[in-house]
Amino acid sequence: MGEQNCHGWISLFGPNAVKRRSGAATYTPLMLLKGKKLLITGVLTPQSIAFDVARVAQEQGAEIVLTGFGRSKALTQRTARRLPQTPDILEMDINRAEDLEAMATDLESRWNKLDGALHAIAFAPSDALGGGFMSTPWESVQTTFQTSAYSLKALGAAVAPLMTDGGSIVSLDFDASVAWPIYDWMGVSKAGLEAVSRYLARYLGKDGIRVNCVSAGPIRTMAGKSIPGFDVLARSWSEMAPLEWDTSDPEPVARTVCFLLSDWSSQITGEIVHVDGGYHAMGAGFPDLPSNGE
Repeated sequence: MGEQNCHGWISLFGPNAVKRRSGAATYTPLMLLKGKKLLITGVLTPQSIAFDVARVAQEQGAEIVLTGFGRSKALTQRTARRLPQTPDILEMDINRAEDLEAMATDLESRWNKLDGALHAIAFAPSDALGGGFMSTPWESVQTTFQTSAYSLKALGAAVAPLMTDGGSIVSLDFDASVAWPIYDWMGVSKAGLEAVSRYLARYLGKDGIRVNCVSAGPIRTMAGKSIPGFDVLARSWSEMAPLEWDTSDPEPVARTVCFLLSDWSSQITGEIVHVDGGYHAMGAGFPDLPSNGE
């Protein structure tokens, strides 16, 4: 009984699925996303979390399309060639309704459906970060919120009609339950993103569409490194997280996103899943204290 349970768990969660044939174990790849059609936004460089999501998704059997726009699209095109299979890239500025409409039209003609989408989009002007919270003008706040929070609703509204068999929308997040130093209006926008995710979960649930956030610890992406004081934040994370946190390794986040894009998460929606080494659950700012008797 114990051995049978052991093999049962390995077949579900191990890096390779295990099948028993005449007493011998044979290994077949675990394919969480076999046959899934996915839209992946936010791939800029190989260090992007979205790049690792795209890579893991392909390894797990998904067919993917990326998005890019403007001058940054050239970066996306170069980076896409480093994936196991080079995907197509659609022009999409998340703040342009005509781009969203064109993207949806392309996906409908290409696949006639969509199973999942990753929202990995955020932007803040420099004066919306770095400690100038009280002096940030409304124009910069508006840009930050529209691009980093409202855009999830815009993407959801565009892709939901294509999710005719249900589906999953996942957004990349950074814990908005506290006020971080230097994060300023991006932190406010992440709180908005989390709220938008919950409301989308409410309104799209009737169609079998799940909406969740993955709150990642700091990763040395192009966006992360552009935040003033990122190195201080990353160092604090490494010291406080109960699990070792590697700011150069986005794969744990990518795997969680792919789980949420898969059918294994069929009853999870409106959730914020933390992939941060456990930092969010600790009393941040307090060093380890001596135990009794020391």
